[in-house]
Amino acid sequence: MSIKVLIVDDSALMRRLLQEIVSCAPDLEVVGSAPDATAAREMIKALNPDVITLDVEMPGMSGLAFLERLMKLRPMPVVMISSLTAEGSETTLRALELGAVDFVAKPRAENPALLQLYADEICDKIRAAKDARLRRPSSAVQPAAPRSDAEVSGRALADRLIAIGASTGGTEAIREVLARLPAAVPGIVMVQHMPETFTPSFARRLDGLCALKVVEAQGGERIAPGHAYLAPGHSHLRVRKSGAGWVTELSKTEPVNRHRPAVDVLFESVAREAGRSAIGVILTGMGKDGAQGMLAMKKAGAWNIGQDQESCVVYGMPREAALVGALDEVVALGSIAERILARLRQ
Repeated sequence: MSIKVLIVDDSALMRRLLQEIVSCAPDLEVVGSAPDATAAREMIKALNPDVITLDVEMPGMSGLAFLERLMKLRPMPVVMISSLTAEGSETTLRALELGAVDFVAKPRAENPALLQLYADEICDKIRAAKDARLRRPSSAVQPAAPRSDAEVSGRALADRLIAIGASTGGTEAIREVLARLPAAVPGIVMVQHMPETFTPSFARRLDGLCALKVVEAQGGERIAPGHAYLAPGHSHLRVRKSGAGWVTELSKTEPVNRHRPAVDVLFESVAREAGRSAIGVILTGMGKDGAQGMLAMKKAGAWNIGQDQESCVVYGMPREAALVGALDEVVALGSIAERILARLRQ
């Protein structure tokens, strides 16, 4: 049975482009297209779509306001269509907090090859959204208990490294993990699949919510305890051993698993440069990026944690890591920070 899709966008050109893209997929069916929230509301009642694509910026009732109301009254999978601007990224991150499953950036090129990549991406995300586990809108996460700071030894802070990878649903999953960690933890390196215009906003948002200092990696930074370094959306992030610690490295080599930054690239460098000094964490996400890199980490002696199926928005990346034997433990999202701290205390 086809996945029924409702397109909501105030631009007639964008509605037509999305309709053409979605209709070309044999397993997807466009059941309607709406220019605004009022029309969308009526179409949802009449057509009962499986997934909605929703423009972030619309006249009248904004995409955010409509999403917030929808998730309260009739929760359903939503993929946001976002502009590649700083303002658009902030709005999209808020949409993910409100319960949107994922987002895609509006295409900016007429190049047929680029448009085909965009078409593949949006169709894949619609399919993933159909089976995604919907979340309630985010609420404040209680910070880690102060006693945790004292229980992680100074040696563990200097000699250990934490690596995190995520994709679909990962912005909120990473937020929850970091918000539950105290400032006194080893340096953290992270990959979240998202465009380069989004990662600065995401890093700033995390920095304002966590005890840790969160920054977008610039390359060449010494990885310091109490700091988390997010891969920029334009480059792969690697770590390199330097003296008693590690430094960040960025590269614009070819995408891996269709992604740049790729979780596998980060994890493979952590396996090579940190070995048994590392803790790996793989969170919710579509696809298999990170599984092989996490297996390399395990073989090098790292301790690996995977998010469990029940708490994932999309149980793809953690499942693949489990299938290849890369995980040491599987736990619910709300317990991952606690398990990291427990491992550091050993």
